[in-house]
Formats: sequence, structure tokens, C-alpha cells
Amino acid sequence: MTTTEVREAATVTDDLSVWPASTGRLPHGGLAVGGVSLAELAERFDTPAYVLDEGEVRGRCRMYREAFPEAEVLYAAKAFLSRAMVRWVREEGLGLDVCSAGELELAVTAGFPPERIVLHGNAKSPRDIGTALRLGVGRIVIDSPSEIARLAAAVGAGVGAGVGAGVGAGTDGRQKVLVRVVPGVSAGGHEKIRTGTDGQKFGLSAGDGSAQHAIARILGQPQLDLVGLHCHIGSQITEVKPYVTAVRRMVGLMAQVRRSHGVALRELDMGGGHGVPYRPGEAALDTTALARRLRTELVAGCAAAGLPVPRLAVEPGRAIVGPAGVALYRVLAVKHTGERVFVAVDGGMSDNPRPALYGVRYAPRLIGRRGAADSRTATVVGRHCEAGDILAADVPLPADVRPGDLLAVPVAGAYQLSMASGYNLVGRPPVIAVHEGTARLLVRRETLDDLRRRDVGS
Repeated sequence: MTTTEVREAATVTDDLSVWPASTGRLPHGGLAVGGVSLAELAERFDTPAYVLDEGEVRGRCRMYREAFPEAEVLYAAKAFLSRAMVRWVREEGLGLDVCSAGELELAVTAGFPPERIVLHGNAKSPRDIGTALRLGVGRIVIDSPSEIARLAAAVGAGVGAGVGAGVGAGTDGRQKVLVRVVPGVSAGGHEKIRTGTDGQKFGLSAGDGSAQHAIARILGQPQLDLVGLHCHIGSQITEVKPYVTAVRRMVGLMAQVRRSHGVALRELDMGGGHGVPYRPGEAALDTTALARRLRTELVAGCAAAGLPVPRLAVEPGRAIVGPAGVALYRVLAVKHTGERVFVAVDGGMSDNPRPALYGVRYAPRLIGRRGAADSRTATVVGRHCEAGDILAADVPLPADVRPGDLLAVPVAGAYQLSMASGYNLVGRPPVIAVHEGTARLLVRRETLDDLRRRDVGS
């Protein structure tokens, strides 16, 4: 690196803009989050570990409620879910969207009102549907034609058996449903997380008539109450324009439903996918601008089409919990291979598969001591037996980084523990909540005994 590049790298490394708002500098290169030293957390709970700032989560929930005062804000549980997270979201007034019976049961047993929950899924199992009806989930999003008859039959059987009075928060025994529509809008940070166009597994296309056909079938099912439409155009989106385009197309479809069936749908769920910066200088979605533009476009479009304005819903997940998380790793080895430096840590793709899946880039930082040398470019790799087990490629780290050092990675709250695996039987890390100077364990570390107990064969 040139002298200028070294200075620029040092500036980026010292930038705390993507860290939780509570992050503070400590002497000798240390950092505290939520009033708790990250180095002390590593000593107390070992590494790798996830640290979650409760205050940051709650603050982001409130930010969404303030930006969307007339809309329903549903936290996307797939980003991260635990009993504590359920409580925080409930207390901050958000709803919840879930994708499985497991997520649904965890939420309800942790005290979340089922009528404020939406169930998603492109391939819902009988258990998913049965659990949703038994617990009285508020909305079920229909994602394929085959779900229509299956769901109607399950509702009919449940009502006939006296199961789930008030199913789906309805007073007539019908299950409230939405149809997931593919609006033909391409958006998202990577092709693997773009969900608004034809040719991927989610939703029903408005372009080829699949969505319209499904709507007609649902309206013919007396067990189902079609309350609105749903769309999700992708993830890690940082521009408002794709959402505006999607709203226009969804209002157009709602007008078509009104003309064809005489039904004015009363809800419109625009999904989530709201992007956040993972490294200093990266773009973020302007939530306030999004809320303003969505509302303006929705009101104007409905007025032009002669439709009542439906209740709007949004589903942020990453944007609420992602920036609240920090991952902690211990350096195990430093290897110089030609011009490259590899810094190997005690975690990797088993606790964060996102870099391997779709190339996300992070900004790790040395903590616990101040580097005594200038920065140089290094690649932080995991401990797993895969060449693609890379956590952060070509990032600035002090040239004297050594085994035993601690690295902290910000924006680690979303899609890490929820996507973690048992690869190499390493075990998944714990989750530690920090808030106002205290730390507590939310999810304990997965141990070898846990893994052994599942292996029941001989």
C-alpha cells in the first residue's frame, strides 16, 4: 500500500459510523457497546460470539414507527429471532412476520399476540399451516396456487372440529390471507436476493396472469378472506425508486381486482429488503423518504383509480437488527502467502455464511489493543475446510496483527445466527445482549454434547 492508501485505510478502520450508536472508544484500542467492553465480553463468554445492543434494536423499532405512523410495521423474524427479540419487538409496538412453524411457535410461546403475526413461505408444510391455524395467526401469505385448496380445506376441517375459534383474527371463522405478487421490479444487492421478478421461486406473477388467477380462486373459497396483496422485491435495497415502481404496479392490480370482481382490497404489504451499510461510506435506504414516497404514491394512485386507500404494511428485518449486532472472533493464525496475508479466526462460514453465499463485505477491526504498525491489506478467513470460507476479503488491519488478538465485526445482527450451520461440528456461537452497562446471555453456545445428543444411531 502507498502512504496515502495506508492513511485512508487507517481512517476507514477508525470510522465507527456503521457501529451501534452506543459504541464508545476505550483506552488502548478497546471498544464498548451498550456500555460494556467488547474485550471483556470475549473473555467472559469466549469467542466466537455475537453481541446484540438492545438499545439499538429498540431505537430502530421506534424509528420505523415514527416514519410509518399510519402503517403496520412487521419485524421480519428470519433476520434473527429469540425470546428476548420477541419481547423487544412486542414492547415497541411492531408486528411480526415468520416463515415457519418453528418461528411462529417460538414467538407465540414467548408472548407475542398471534393476530399480529403474518406467515410467509413459498412451500408451507402441513405443520406450518396447521400450527398457524391452531394458534390463530393474523395473516397467511399465499405464495402458490396449490396452497389455496390446501389452506381452504385445513380451515374448513379446523372450524368443523371446533379448532381455532377466531382463526386468523377473523370473527367469521375465515382465515385472512394475502396473495404474494411478483410485480416485475428488479432490485437488491445480489442476484440471489432479488425476488421481485419472474424466474425465481417466490410469488405469483402479475405479468403472466398467475396472480390474477389465484385471486379469482381465493375469492371463490368461502373459508378464505382475501384482505390484500403482498410483494417483496429484494433485499439490501438502498434506493426508494424501485419501491415506488412496485407500489404503482400493485395499485394497478388492485384496480383490476375491483373491476373484475367488485372487491376493494383493504391491505397492501410492500415487504422489506431495506438496505443498511456494512462498511463506512456505503449507502443506506432513507427510511423517512421511503415512507413519504410510498404514502404519496399510494394515495395518488388510489385516487386516480377510484379506490379506497388500503392499510400499508412494511417488513424490515435487517434494518432493525443488523446494525445492532457485533461479531467477536479470536485470531488463531496469521499466514503470509506471496503478497497476501491471511488472518484466520476461530469462526467462519458456520456462523456467517453470507460472504460465501452472496459476497457481502464487512469491516473487521482489531480491538483490545492498539496496533503498533501501519495498516496493510489482509483477508480474514475462517477455520473451516473450504477455500471459500472468507469472512472479509482485502481489508485494512494493523500489520502486526497476531494470534490471540481479538477482531470485532460490526453489522452482524442479521442473517448470521439464523443462517448458522453445524459444519465441521464446530457449534454455533452464543448471543449476548448488552444494555446500559450490563450484559446477559440470550442464546447459549452450542456444545459438543448438544451435537452428540442428536446423533442417535449406532
